[in-house]
Amino acid sequence: MATWVFGYGSLIWRPSFPAVERRVASLAGYARRFWQGSIDHRGTPEAPGRVVTLVEAPGESCDGVAYRLAPEDEAAVLEQLDVREQNGYERLVRPLRLDGPGGPEVPGLVYLAGATNPSYLGPAPLDQIAAHVRRSHGPSGANVDYLLRLAEALRELGVSDEHVHGLEALLLTPEPAAVAVAEAVAAAPSGEA
Repeated sequence: MATWVFGYGSLIWRPSFPAVERRVASLAGYARRFWQGSIDHRGTPEAPGRVVTLVEAPGESCDGVAYRLAPEDEAAVLEQLDVREQNGYERLVRPLRLDGPGGPEVPGLVYLAGATNPSYLGPAPLDQIAAHVRRSHGPSGANVDYLLRLAEALRELGVSDEHVHGLEALLLTPEPAAVAVAEAVAAAPSGEA
């Protein structure tokens, strides 16, 4: 039986492993949320960033990408993913729907970070999550870059995600303090700014 891995975050645009096949896929009963802390990629132990996990959401579905692994690559790929997704994520098997609503259903491996893991940050108002993402940075780069790249990758797949795209809109809106500084610089006589 083929092994499929479901990507719903950075695995969409940066799988970093060989795959025989890549297909659009969905996972019913879950929603993508920026509720997981990241101390190893987009934040630090002292100042965790926020990355996506999946939360149970009856009636909803999370769209992403499924990768079919070659049997000879499976062990090495899963070992690599277990390290990459180590900060609170566990590998579970869930049914994936390939290629849209009428497509085939296959068992897929999904990395989920549940509410009981030590890095779980949980829900917060979107503006607070956006502010958290805006100020976070870790070994893999700025947290805002992760969110913006995810939003773009979802658009490229034709996926609309209210949570991710709502955060993107907030992050692309200048902060009030930055607007005030820009206005002050623009209003200052030349040579005084």
